[in-house]
Amino acid sequence: MKRRTFLHRIGSILAVLGVTEAEWLSLGNRYYQALAQPSPRKLALLIGINQYSKTLNLSGCLTDVELQRELLINRFGFQGSDILTLTEEQASREFIEAAFLDHLGKQAKPGDMVVFHFSGYGTRVTLETSPDTMQNALVTANVALNSQDDKIVNHILEETLLLLLRSLPTDKVTAVLDTSYDALSTVIGLKTRALQESVAKLAIEELDFLQQLKTQNLSNTPIVLAATSEPKQPAREGLFSGFSAGLFTYALTQYLWEFTPATKIQIALSHVENSLYKLGSKQQPALLSSQKNSDVTSLLPDDIIGAEGAVSDIEEDGKTVHLWLAGLPPQVLLYYGVNSRFTLQTKEQLVLRSRTGLTAKAQIAKIEGANPLKIGQLVQEAVRVLPRNINLIIAFDTGLERIERVDATSAFAGFSHVSTVVAGEKPADYVFAKLQETPTRYGLFSLGGELIPNTTGEVGEAVKLTVQKLAPKLSTLLAAKLWRLTENQGSSRLALKATLEIINNISPRVVMQRETVRAFKTETSIKKSVQTRLITSLPTPIVPIGSRMQYRVENQSDRSVYLILLGLNNNHTAVAFYSWETPQEPNTADTKPILKEIVIAPGESLTLPQNTASQWVISGPASECEQQLIFSTTPFSGTLAALNTAKYSTAEQQPIGPLLNPLDVAQALLQDLHNASALKTEMNTTAADSYSWDVNNWASLSFSFQVV
Repeated sequence: MKRRTFLHRIGSILAVLGVTEAEWLSLGNRYYQALAQPSPRKLALLIGINQYSKTLNLSGCLTDVELQRELLINRFGFQGSDILTLTEEQASREFIEAAFLDHLGKQAKPGDMVVFHFSGYGTRVTLETSPDTMQNALVTANVALNSQDDKIVNHILEETLLLLLRSLPTDKVTAVLDTSYDALSTVIGLKTRALQESVAKLAIEELDFLQQLKTQNLSNTPIVLAATSEPKQPAREGLFSGFSAGLFTYALTQYLWEFTPATKIQIALSHVENSLYKLGSKQQPALLSSQKNSDVTSLLPDDIIGAEGAVSDIEEDGKTVHLWLAGLPPQVLLYYGVNSRFTLQTKEQLVLRSRTGLTAKAQIAKIEGANPLKIGQLVQEAVRVLPRNINLIIAFDTGLERIERVDATSAFAGFSHVSTVVAGEKPADYVFAKLQETPTRYGLFSLGGELIPNTTGEVGEAVKLTVQKLAPKLSTLLAAKLWRLTENQGSSRLALKATLEIINNISPRVVMQRETVRAFKTETSIKKSVQTRLITSLPTPIVPIGSRMQYRVENQSDRSVYLILLGLNNNHTAVAFYSWETPQEPNTADTKPILKEIVIAPGESLTLPQNTASQWVISGPASECEQQLIFSTTPFSGTLAALNTAKYSTAEQQPIGPLLNPLDVAQALLQDLHNASALKTEMNTTAADSYSWDVNNWASLSFSFQVV
């Protein structure tokens, strides 16, 4: 499209939105270049705002835009010229709505794929025209319409956006809203993307535009994915390894990198919610759509095989490449080490040489006979290298006084494997803070501000004493952090499936299912596997107190696999699955119970517990449970030895029970996985201070469910 034609076409739109031509031209030539291409099949408009003139700035919205853009280009086949991004001061109400109408509305045709993304603040506004009604609104870069009258706000009503999405001529429309609308009065931990509600006068141009949209005949029902499902739930952004990002955007894009999306979007949201919980937030993503059982036909990737990233650049020597690694699980990325390996679809291997945030440098492992490298090639994890000296990181809430931080620093320094930072300055696992309702008490909180059970001190208790009492809990939380680092459902090459079931008198009821997908050899078998998930997965895993539970595990690989189950129960205490060996002399009181390996032969399946006499019953209180099923091609000798060192009484011989020495067991587990990989010496030059795990030799599936 010629520049003159574009200006003529957009003139009427700008007039409606109250924008002058000069203001529009300030966006620069990039916008015109994006529109100058032939009518595309895939279009995207991505919005990100960190800098706000009237309020505290955010940190992760521009990263969100980058995460979405790289995903759409490398995983979904979008052309870079068909993705329009508006960031910071470009993202005013006028420019966003004009770009929507012209870039999406006038170019999209029936059957085209359209993606809209917004990362920034949201709020609730009471309009002067309807003072009894609160409405959700997206806060744009120019919060106030002018500096003279702050009561006139330049927000985009959520209702306006939904009508714009419905106005598009294609039924393949997906919107992602990483924002929330109800601000919390006090916040511990991660930043929230919501401003306090206000009585405001909305810009007359916005109200007029909304009325125009209401007069249209809109039949399209888009898929709208929201970061939260409840009004009081905040959308949060986290600080990761050298970058900040919205938790929802990061978890969603990471899932779409590694997995072939299930046809029903609720299944994807179940995986995303699981990731959000591990990142310290209880926010529950939502599907804002009137469609029942919405298909994600607009979120089907070009390549059915997932990946951990893609080649983003190639240096002149042709042997060194830059990688974008947004497909790695967020909790793993922070520790992803030098000498980790990736496989290209052309079978070459890349060896990681350095990493900064989401980007890394790697070199091709074998030069002779290698195919030329290409930008955009997908890379899949082959070997994961992690350091052995991983600490639990505690952040000090900014509400602590200086002397309180000094005392806390001194107290935490007494623990090995624990380090401290100031909240918001570096990545952390938990937050040490005052209780809001009782400022003379201290406690340990998740990054999302949830108090960890059994971590609070007494009223008026000294900081050091409260911290010293945390010793057992800190050991448990570090152990959980370590076994979470094994998660590799997306990259494992072992073909395994595990189903969590509630046992009743009729037939077991499926709660949730996890399986490795990349181990399947053909596209047909992958599609069949995905279809199985559609039937057997539930969007929100809920288990009533008192339920009898079991896991059904299928080994679809050609090798025997060994199994360990570790987890946190609903009061953040460690648990494990125990496969007790029947004592040789059951009548002898001193006979110590012995644990045996759980092994599943190729093509076989088993249930845990393995017999009806050993029942696993869910107890209260109502909260969240998290469990990790970890498989290896070699026995868990060290892990079982660590489990056997604890002094269990005969009365404690339950199938799933307390884990008395969680850190010892977790460290032994990581070493067992390292031993199972049996990598060549040249691939494992840092064995003394690192773990190296081969995706052909281990799988780790994560289950999180809510107890009610």
